[in-house]
Amino acid sequence: MEEEENLIAAAQNIVKALGSNRTLTDDARKILADLGSQLSSITRVSEPKDEGAGEIEEELNLVQSKVMNWEVGKSMIWDCGQEEAYEYLRYVDQGRKLIERLESLNLVKGGKEDELLRRAHDLLQTAMNRLEEEFTHLLVHNRQPFEPEHMSFRSSEDDTLDDGSIVSFGDDSIEDVVQRDSMSRSSGEYIIELVHPDVIPDLRCIANLMFDSNYGRECSQAFINVRKDGLDDCLFILEVEKLSIEDVLKMEWNSLNSKIRRWIRAMKIFVRIYLASEKWLSDQIFSELEAVGSVCFAEASKASILQLLNFGEAIAIGPHQPEKLIRILDMYEVLADLIPDIDAMYSEEVGLCVRRECQDILRSLGDCAKATFLEFENAVASSISANPFPGGGIHHLTRYVMNYMKTLIDYSKTLDELLKGHEKEDSVTILPDMTPDREEDNTDRRCYISPLAQHFRSFTSILECNLEDKARLYKDESLGHLFLMNNIHYMAEKVKNSNLRTILGDGWIRKHNWKFQHHAMSYERATWSSILSFLRDEGLYNPGSNSISRSLLKERLNNFYLSFEDVYKSQTGWSIPDSQLREDLRISTSLKVIQGYRTFVGRHTNHISDKHIRYTADDLEKFLLDLFEGSPRSVHGSHRK
Repeated sequence: MEEEENLIAAAQNIVKALGSNRTLTDDARKILADLGSQLSSITRVSEPKDEGAGEIEEELNLVQSKVMNWEVGKSMIWDCGQEEAYEYLRYVDQGRKLIERLESLNLVKGGKEDELLRRAHDLLQTAMNRLEEEFTHLLVHNRQPFEPEHMSFRSSEDDTLDDGSIVSFGDDSIEDVVQRDSMSRSSGEYIIELVHPDVIPDLRCIANLMFDSNYGRECSQAFINVRKDGLDDCLFILEVEKLSIEDVLKMEWNSLNSKIRRWIRAMKIFVRIYLASEKWLSDQIFSELEAVGSVCFAEASKASILQLLNFGEAIAIGPHQPEKLIRILDMYEVLADLIPDIDAMYSEEVGLCVRRECQDILRSLGDCAKATFLEFENAVASSISANPFPGGGIHHLTRYVMNYMKTLIDYSKTLDELLKGHEKEDSVTILPDMTPDREEDNTDRRCYISPLAQHFRSFTSILECNLEDKARLYKDESLGHLFLMNNIHYMAEKVKNSNLRTILGDGWIRKHNWKFQHHAMSYERATWSSILSFLRDEGLYNPGSNSISRSLLKERLNNFYLSFEDVYKSQTGWSIPDSQLREDLRISTSLKVIQGYRTFVGRHTNHISDKHIRYTADDLEKFLLDLFEGSPRSVHGSHRK
């Protein structure tokens, strides 16, 4: 009898070994399965056994028959319909319970029950391998396409709906939804179906059974592997490249600027839409398994979110170039806005490294933005010119600085936070009215000046000092005043007509209005005072008599004409870009010059012959209208008649 038992056991081992060969045909597998069942029957008949063991063995043989039948074919169980699938799950669960019953007995090593337990474990392992394949198959073949431009969203509130309906946002793009959500986070995330919703109950059943059977690690790893691929595909669709820090640091600014803009868009979509949906999916599949969903989500998504964060780190450690500041602030604000979402999704211990990395990158980006902002001040101060700016117009540095500050207004709240500890002066500052010659008559006003406002005032002061240095490069004093008038007027107008007004204040505007008007008056004095001196009567009368020296009168008038023509020739090439400022200065100049000329000629009309009157007052007035157009011309070549 013992020899027969050994022979049967050996035959069973051979059948089992042959059955594990994946190259067998379906017919061969069928034959082996039947032979295995027959050997089990022989064992059952030939061995004496108690009633409990016999019942267990009978059940085990039935489970084995059902499980092994699916090992014969190559088709997937769930492809054959839910009835077949759930029947398979029932038999596998029955096998699991048989193991529990056997393990509850006082087993004798080498006894019948011990042999049944070994068979049951082997059978369960076969079933678990199959369920792992089925689980992976369901996840892969039921993936929903991720199309950022065309998709519907499920609000997290909709999880309470029985019909699982999708909330459609019509023609809204995904960016619109993300933007709206970032402004008003009343309903939490927006969820898309990453896997067809019909298979989620099946996936949940498989996961529950595998975890109940102590095969949870295999189930989790299968989920993680599949979803990692899905997350990689999402980044590919969002055009996020895998770049090393060295790659980023070597990149030209135009290319890097484009990649930063793409990163900002990708971060919003990836976190608010895709990661939120990934978290929802893992929570749905592992909903009955405590923290398993959070662990699977974190492990599946960790590499992808860290890939995005690594790009932020590369930007943060790059050189502090002023042209990068806006983009760095964009990255900082986006990450700061997303961190609450990220913290909520990675709330478990397994997500701690992601949460810490986010905070570290945010801090690095903030430090980089602050250093870049402060470097901008140095860049303005060190902008040196060797040659005067042509025409005395608005210098490109003035335009750059003022437009730069205007753009930074959108980031005022962020910059005020980042610049704490780097204030220029006490936060409570005494502000007098800004007209310098009346300052002593005004009452001081105390007001809080934000860190950003303090730095902006410093920027404008440094810019003005720089402009004054550039004005000294002009050999003509008049042109230096015109240059400062143009540039300070541009600064004042830029502040007055933008949100810079809320930062720098009306007092700053009044002060700079006074400054450019002062330079306008200085221009008039430097240009016209000496010319108008030719139209004075002093020294025209002959000594000892009241008679006019006609030769001296003729000489003065001729000198006036020559000086006027020189001014016309040079100052038609000068530039006042602002049309209103140009008109105002022409009118002011005309009032002085034309009135002085008319008065002088009218007073001495009896002493001056017509041939010495080269231009009428109307002629001169028309000539003055040609000034400051940036196109040099001469009186004799003028179109004026």
